[in-house]
Amino acid sequence: MKNVAIIMGGYSSEYKISLTSGSVVYENLNKEKYNVYPVHIFKEKWVCVKNNIEFPIDKSDFSTSINGKKIAFDVVFNAIHGTPGEDGLMQAYLELLNIPQTSCDYYQAALTFNKRDLLSVLKPYGIKTATSHYLNLGDEINVDEILKTVGLPCFVKPNKSGSSFGISKVKTREEFMPAIEVAYKEDNEIIIESFLDGTEVSVGVINFNGETRVLPITEIVSENDFFDYEAKYLGKSQEITPARISEELKLKIEQVAKKAYEVLKMKGFSRSEFIIVNDEPHMLEMNTVPGLTNGSILPQQAIEAGIPLPILFENAIEQALQR
Repeated sequence: MKNVAIIMGGYSSEYKISLTSGSVVYENLNKEKYNVYPVHIFKEKWVCVKNNIEFPIDKSDFSTSINGKKIAFDVVFNAIHGTPGEDGLMQAYLELLNIPQTSCDYYQAALTFNKRDLLSVLKPYGIKTATSHYLNLGDEINVDEILKTVGLPCFVKPNKSGSSFGISKVKTREEFMPAIEVAYKEDNEIIIESFLDGTEVSVGVINFNGETRVLPITEIVSENDFFDYEAKYLGKSQEITPARISEELKLKIEQVAKKAYEVLKMKGFSRSEFIIVNDEPHMLEMNTVPGLTNGSILPQQAIEAGIPLPILFENAIEQALQR
């Protein structure tokens, strides 16, 4: 039996969601096929947690000792949203140790975690995006010039953050600088995007049995002004799977999502967000460690596609072991 470490937690605002995702993976993996070990990754400690007892992780080889017995891991299931699991740090570390893991490689993780760089790479392939402006902490901010470029309303977002932390919808000039301050609390880089007035959809793409597979598309209908943290995690939205769109539009979105996945040489899970304007999908971002809780979008899509969660998670492990 293979020893599987499920890494969860992380260093970002998303650590609680990650702990829930990791717990769902743990509950659904077949314990008769795998020896499964939950591993909590925090800045102050890396520990394997068994029966509510913490066993320190040896960072030199990513192993642990339980009751005097050394446990080495054959594969890592990555359930860390945000840093260090979604930005390439854990992927690079595990690659150096020659331990396979379920998410994409370190370069793809770093690229997709940076919205600005991701969209810049995909644009030459014909993938449409919102009009945008970028700021780094310390840059001079010419509010009038920025708003002339992106217009109002617009969105102010941390460039490297997930779960909608630090995002503001700006409707007036007066709201702009407070939104900048909120975003800088999450990241030292900011992306400011024009408002796209259209239907928001979320598209899961996975490697399933060695082939790229686009999952049923989810339509996002937020009770709030946009798909913010409350809408995403506190039930303030409707997530309709499959989306209420035409077959023609469905095929177009699937083609764009698959193209992005394959152009980037992705592996494992991805979930991309699009706004449909005039029947054209515009990409907002790609998540490479999407939420895996029972209420999360990608698990909903997998179930709609006839893939139960135990099969979804087992496939991720087996694909990682075959790389």
